[in-house]
Amino acid sequence: MVVFMKPRVSLLALVLALLSLVPAAMAQKIPDLSQSQMPSVITVPPEALPSSHFDAEAATNAYLAQIPASARARSDAYFEGGYWLILWDFLVAVIIYWILLRFGISAKMRDFAVRISRFAFVQDVIYWAQFVILTTILGAPLAVYEGYFREHKYGLATQTFGPWLGDQLKALLVNMILGGILLALLFWIARRLPNTWHIWGAVVSLAFTVFTVMIAPVYILPLFNKVTRLDDPKITQPILSLARANGIPAHDVFQVDASRQSTRMSANVSGFGKTMRITLNDNLLRRGSPEEIQSVMGHEMGHYVLNHIYKDTTFIFLVIIAFFAYLRWGLSWSLARWGESWGIKSISDVAVLPLVFLLATFFGLILTPIQNTQTRTTEHEADMYGLNASRQPDGFAQAAIHLGEYRKMSPGPLEEFLFFDHPSGRNRIHDAMQWKAENLQLFQRQTNP
Repeated sequence: MVVFMKPRVSLLALVLALLSLVPAAMAQKIPDLSQSQMPSVITVPPEALPSSHFDAEAATNAYLAQIPASARARSDAYFEGGYWLILWDFLVAVIIYWILLRFGISAKMRDFAVRISRFAFVQDVIYWAQFVILTTILGAPLAVYEGYFREHKYGLATQTFGPWLGDQLKALLVNMILGGILLALLFWIARRLPNTWHIWGAVVSLAFTVFTVMIAPVYILPLFNKVTRLDDPKITQPILSLARANGIPAHDVFQVDASRQSTRMSANVSGFGKTMRITLNDNLLRRGSPEEIQSVMGHEMGHYVLNHIYKDTTFIFLVIIAFFAYLRWGLSWSLARWGESWGIKSISDVAVLPLVFLLATFFGLILTPIQNTQTRTTEHEADMYGLNASRQPDGFAQAAIHLGEYRKMSPGPLEEFLFFDHPSGRNRIHDAMQWKAENLQLFQRQTNP
């Protein structure tokens, strides 16, 4: 079982496994999607112009009518295919973790780590390296299809296979370093505090999550993309003016070259404290109208003003507490039944890690609609704040259509509840048009000074 024992051999196996897919990637034909793309330039339809008979529903439908049927079909197919990927990701993960337990591979990896070092901390890190590499190898076929082939099929990716593979290897190394530190800390707690490890483990996990969020914009994102200060006053001045008008101490706006990987348009607020940044990607800058950019930035400022980062952190902490309580029960019950046959001695045995991930996979599947609802709620709040701050309902409608390139525009209510972590495109456009209907005097003054 040398492949499972030596990290350097496993890393070579990972590279070879991924490189074996290069011929198929190179032979892949780039599909002609020119007739099934969302319109780059989106005009305000007559039904959405301010008038005495303005109707939000009619204006919403008029905006949706600008989407070509082929573009809507492609967007729907992409997003609905993601429903099946949730299931396949779940099944593949369950099978991988079960294999590591059932055939004693996890115990063998632990034994190898013990032979390398007598220090528990080092043993944990060595085990983690083996675990990450092996699970990456086993999950590589689905990951390559999902992250590379499928994204190219729907025209959402721009990287060739070599650069894409390079990014995956960088992500693997980041995961090995940060994950190894967290793993060693958690198992140190489990050995020192066998009765209360789940409580302290939750606290440490939250602290580590906050730490990662803080350093990500400055130290992790630049590993994958170039982040630069945006210096175009035509773009930055309205954004900074908007920030000042809403009490946000922003001095700079940043851009990221996301186009080297994807065609998706996006912006985000990331980091904590001094590392907090408002960032636009270059796809938004290139394709978005000034009104669209201002509406998107109003949305992102809404996240800041409404303290969503801190609210989301609180939600994550509650989820972590629930997970560790569930984990304590699940590990005790599972090890009592199968621990001996798996070669796992106790909860503090690092070989238990596949079982931890197996239980986490079930927990994550059940949590999905709950987490989606929490995120969708904060996104809606940021939408409404952004509309009030930017006063750009038509720009917001344009942004919703562009985001519809990879999100289904008009899902059913149950579908949106289960699978959407943002409001649907139709609902976002309707919100913008309803806001416009309630503020018609503002737009009538603008058109009739």
